[in-house]
Amino acid sequence: MTDISSTKAPASGRAVAAFASAHWLLILGLAAMILPTLGSVARDSWSTEQGAHGPVVLATGVWLVLRMRPAFLPLATAGSPALATIGMAISFAAYALGRISGTVEMEGFALYALMVCITYAYIGAKAMRVLWFPILYFAFLFPPPDSLVAAVTQPLKLGISREAVNLLSHFGLSVSRTGVIIQVDQYDILVAAACSGLNSIISLSAIGLFYIYIRHNANWRYAALLMVAIVPVAILANFVRVLLLILITYFFGDAAAQGFLHGFAGMTMFTVALLGIFAIDTLASPIRRRLAGAGEA
Repeated sequence: MTDISSTKAPASGRAVAAFASAHWLLILGLAAMILPTLGSVARDSWSTEQGAHGPVVLATGVWLVLRMRPAFLPLATAGSPALATIGMAISFAAYALGRISGTVEMEGFALYALMVCITYAYIGAKAMRVLWFPILYFAFLFPPPDSLVAAVTQPLKLGISREAVNLLSHFGLSVSRTGVIIQVDQYDILVAAACSGLNSIISLSAIGLFYIYIRHNANWRYAALLMVAIVPVAILANFVRVLLLILITYFFGDAAAQGFLHGFAGMTMFTVALLGIFAIDTLASPIRRRLAGAGEA
């Protein structure tokens, strides 16, 4: 295996060409796996509201890795062959099973694990510690399993619909609910998974963590703190979205709520969430400074 640590940082075009020439078979094999999988993910997830952050994560993640070359390449040494081989074998088996069964979630995360194992094989643990954020960030490329989405979104949908109806009922609006279906006059509004908060939590976690890392170069402890804080922000933003949809339906009818104004409610939700992330980051400044003063950030 070629020792990538011998490559000067940042790697020149000649060094990249030499590496590609020496490992062309590996590159072709990875391309044969990556391209079909990303095509399936783009078709099933990235083209929907829930997975629209995927292309942004891919582009910014690649940019971030290229930007960090001077930091991790000097530390790169080949990882443990035995550990890398075991990890790659397990990941490839899971990938093949996901591909054969058509389970995009399994296929995507198995490919992610395989890429992590290959990266470890070439640059080792020390260099990967420098790349901890891009490695975590790339996990947001792939959709969560449907079983997890169903288990998490059901209580969120019930809670958001219940509290929205309770709040608007206090203001005299004629609204009621049955489960996750909200009755507004003669109209029914289904609080779907997109309005439940989980997908927003995933999207906002990706975008919020990228913002925090780029702005503050924060360590994993501060990033974890912000990630926990993003959860209630995303749920609150989706609560605002459901309120807007109910009000639009109540005053303008179902056609308006399902048309342009539906997208407007989604944009409002996203704006509220981003402002919430910025506010939390500002309020958490003392914690960040304390970590930096202690040599932790």
